Amino acid sequence: MDLLEIGKGILTSCMNVKAGENVLVITDDEKLPIGDALYRAAKGLGADTMLVTMTPREVSGQEPPPAIAAAMKAADVVLCPMSTSITHTKAKIEAAKAGARIATMPNITEDMFCQGAMTADYDTVLALTDRVTQLLTQASTARIEKEGHVLTLDLRGRSGVPSSGVYRERGQAGNLPSGEAYIAPLEHGSNGSMVIDGSMVGIGLLDSPLEVRVQDGKLVSIQGKDAEKVSILLKTPQNATLCELGIGTNYAAQLIGVILEDEKAYHTVHIAFGTNVGFGGANQADCHMDGVIRNPTLYLDDILVMKDGEFQI
Repeated sequence: MDLLEIGKGILTSCMNVKAGENVLVITDDEKLPIGDALYRAAKGLGADTMLVTMTPREVSGQEPPPAIAAAMKAADVVLCPMSTSITHTKAKIEAAKAGARIATMPNITEDMFCQGAMTADYDTVLALTDRVTQLLTQASTARIEKEGHVLTLDLRGRSGVPSSGVYRERGQAGNLPSGEAYIAPLEHGSNGSMVIDGSMVGIGLLDSPLEVRVQDGKLVSIQGKDAEKVSILLKTPQNATLCELGIGTNYAAQLIGVILEDEKAYHTVHIAFGTNVGFGGANQADCHMDGVIRNPTLYLDDILVMKDGEFQI
């Protein structure tokens, strides 16, 4: 199946694109073939479609140019196959508030577009994502355990966010491929240590683990091979803030070294450092960088959600 036909399927099943809607495709030079396929697919469905190629952002979480932010707010549907992520930007937040249905696809590859997480039955993903999101919203605390490490997170007053890959209603937004439930912990309420042994933004797949220590919500040390590649996290208190807990809910996702898919995989949770204002937090930073933990044990309050990577709910 070629990119065009896959694009039509995504736009129909996940985004519910209809003839006459305004569809905006935002891409950059590296991801232009996928952006072009989505542009042609939307045109083929009868949508009034625009393709915009922008200068790549330096790191994930940087805002797009003001002209693109304005175009996002005016669109019915926004698709973002890009080499970095604008998932947690103000531009995306404001566009969703204006009613746009948005799918961000940071660092997606043509292989990812055609297989893996993108091939899942998204109604199945939706059901599990909604269940985990509900548990996150109801919980006051989270506890991750792995190999003698324990990391606790304060979730009081924060709501879980679903990213199911199904964005059919006004204002719905998230990643594609998708399948995760996530939450912004209180910015000063995380403590402990953990091993990140799946993948890490800025590095990719990890052949040896990173060990992180967190005190009062801030990353105080990160050790391991290639740790210097994520040194931006220690440059400011905002960058060092533990900003997210996420749980993968897509049974078809695999660890491939691209966080867009890695963080969606079964048998994983992930934590992130940096910006979280886009999903209920209060921290604005220079970046948003996720690290994936394989086969952890996870408690939400006293509920055992995952044991050694296997769902218990």
